[in-house]
Amino acid sequence: MSSSGNIIDLQKHRAKSGKKKASVQPVGHSAPITDITAMRQEIIAEERRDVKRTILTEFIGLSLIVPNKGLCKCILYDISEKGLAFEVQEELGQFNKGERVALRVYLNHETYFPFEVQIHNVRHIPEDGVYRYGGAYQKETINEQALLHFSKFIENVSAYLRTDHGDVMVSNLGD
Repeated sequence: MSSSGNIIDLQKHRAKSGKKKASVQPVGHSAPITDITAMRQEIIAEERRDVKRTILTEFIGLSLIVPNKGLCKCILYDISEKGLAFEVQEELGQFNKGERVALRVYLNHETYFPFEVQIHNVRHIPEDGVYRYGGAYQKETINEQALLHFSKFIENVSAYLRTDHGDVMVSNLGD
């Protein structure tokens, strides 16, 4: 130990113990630094969510009623107990935050249930040529319970979905 207070000279200590000195990189040569701020913010945003979202792509038919254009197909992107996200082609126009839009979930080509959402989030995704909207279900409507059960159904079913690759084929039944 040195006599200048509480400072320990590690270099002298290492020399006595026979260990090699740790290599020190010169100040002018820095290693690459990775900024994880964006990743961290994404994780924080996900943890802040109070409902689980189920990501979907063309799983259920969804149509949007567009003023002056009629019924237009859109893509259901994800769904939760409180709302959903959907994508609409750019050429159909754009909705604004706060607008209410009428949607229909089709269970087959003819059967659907209608509902409304209020737009809370709008994102333009130019590489896909779409607008992605996040909307909250309108409370105290006739379909509120149906939407709650529907979103739970989708959440539970999607955990067990599989892709059919045609690997199991049955033929000549009844022979």
